[in-house]
Amino acid sequence: MTHIKDITERPSKADIEALSKFSPATIHEAQGRRGALSSRLKPVDYRMKLCGPAFTVKCAPRDNIMLQLAINYAKPGDIIVVSAGEYEEAGSFGDVLANACLAKGIGGLVTDTGVRDTLQLRELGFPVFSLSVCIKGTVKETIAAVNDQIIVGGEIINPGDIVVGDADGLVVVRREEAQEVARLSQAREDAEAGYIAAYKQGKTVIEVSKLEPVLKAKGLIVAG
Repeated sequence: MTHIKDITERPSKADIEALSKFSPATIHEAQGRRGALSSRLKPVDYRMKLCGPAFTVKCAPRDNIMLQLAINYAKPGDIIVVSAGEYEEAGSFGDVLANACLAKGIGGLVTDTGVRDTLQLRELGFPVFSLSVCIKGTVKETIAAVNDQIIVGGEIINPGDIVVGDADGLVVVRREEAQEVARLSQAREDAEAGYIAAYKQGKTVIEVSKLEPVLKAKGLIVAG
């Protein structure tokens, strides 16, 4: 078994840049309400954002040896995505490893376990999304796989899929769907800009959202 692999097919820089313009919420809606990771995964600072190819790694709970190997082999711009069994009671990543990531130009970390040193992580500005914050340390014992398909936050993530995150949460986009999802996301933003302009012109939400026939069909009664 090969434990350390590279991403076989990476998305283009143009595709990553195109998706980085949109929020995870917009992308999620635009691609048919698919790809949203569990809302339990949140950034350690609301200002943190990330967008890049998933560099996936499997870790045993309370064990970060494979995470350290992922940091060693990841390339600039990669988002390290860690599957560690949704184990909250471990601080598997902190300011020391964040500095290692920054030195390599890694684009961020997503993990379904805990992190620590959050004050320092905020000061460093390295984007970190985690399941929990926990001070408990980890061991370095169990060898697993880098860049296999994993499940994090209830979503399948393949190496090279594009992960986008902001204060509201995370979404994954299949590498081969990136261009179409960017197009659909732009169309959604254009439509929403039209809604806002209509509100400012005095139209009601019922008019803008064309709710009257829906409400009539459902038998809505408004008291006089």
